Amino acid sequence: QVQLVESGGGLVQAGDSLRLSCAASGRTFTVYAMGWFRQAPGKERDFVAAISRTGSIWYADSVKGRFTISRDNAKNTVYLQMNSLKPEDMAVYYCATRRGLGQIRVSGEYDYWGQGVQVTVSS
Repeated sequence: QVQLVESGGGLVQAGDSLRLSCAASGRTFTVYAMGWFRQAPGKERDFVAAISRTGSIWYADSVKGRFTISRDNAKNTVYLQMNSLKPEDMAVYYCATRRGLGQIRVSGEYDYWGQGVQVTVSS
């Protein structure tokens, strides 16, 4: 199994920045990619960004140019730098891992999930 612990959420104003972190432990050698998803109240869990162990990166169109995903393989940690935050970015953000490539934007293909962190953006 893989355990994931997210941190870095909080309350910010529109236009501000936040950096989320997700530390993985356990059988991390099985992880092909780590991703971030978000879920607003009453909405589905949406893909935000993902990064593979070889450095391939994917973004949702809604965050491209504002968010940056990165990883520190030595620390088994993935980061999500979120700049120019908008009220529509407000959600619970989840970190997740997957063992293969497949459909990188599909939440159902991820194996392990963190507990989620709240990001609140005031206008």
